[in-house]
Amino acid sequence: MHSQKIIARTFGLFFLLAFFSYGFGTGLTASLTGAADALTSVSANKNQLVIGVILMALVHTIVNIGLPVLMVPLLKPYGKVLSYGYLSAGITATVILMVGAIFLILFIPLSSMYSTADPADALHFETIGVLLTKGNHYAYQIGMAVWGVGGLMFCSLLYISKLVPKALPIWGFLGYLVFIGGTIAELFGYPIGVQLAIPGGLFEISLSIWLLNKGFNATPANPR
Repeated sequence: MHSQKIIARTFGLFFLLAFFSYGFGTGLTASLTGAADALTSVSANKNQLVIGVILMALVHTIVNIGLPVLMVPLLKPYGKVLSYGYLSAGITATVILMVGAIFLILFIPLSSMYSTADPADALHFETIGVLLTKGNHYAYQIGMAVWGVGGLMFCSLLYISKLVPKALPIWGFLGYLVFIGGTIAELFGYPIGVQLAIPGGLFEISLSIWLLNKGFNATPANPR
């Protein structure tokens, strides 16, 4: 019971850290790479970009992979295939997101070359910058779609196990369905992903707060 309480609180903390590290890192990088003069902005604020990428590619990667690693031992008795599916989806999604962050760090050498390049070649460097930004965008959408699929498996296991009140995994399952729809819409050019991510994002925050304060239910379902 004591170990389950530690796992619950660690999971809740990691969920919040993953959510805010990637979000804050995105804010730091997007303010530079999304600027009209992105390469000039990056050249003048390289440390800001590096900090943002560290949050997205290092901090987020560690805690995000830690989430399924923590939960699989508890969830496996309620569904081995779903548990390992959740683990696989979590790792795959996180690696894809890390690749997306690497696209952004490439702005640093690109901006250095841009600052010393012939003005006639400026457009070529700017085009590469746009491609790097698009690479990050599409990596994010694909990675989060995979994360959403893992979330469906995770919520199914939470529902079966009764480790938390059933309302939470039901909310999460529906939220992840909507979220996956948003990521797919973004891939087709419909900019509605942020709005459709809200239900799933609120679920993740709510579950984290619940686990930090309440932990897992003392009387979960019997393993299969």
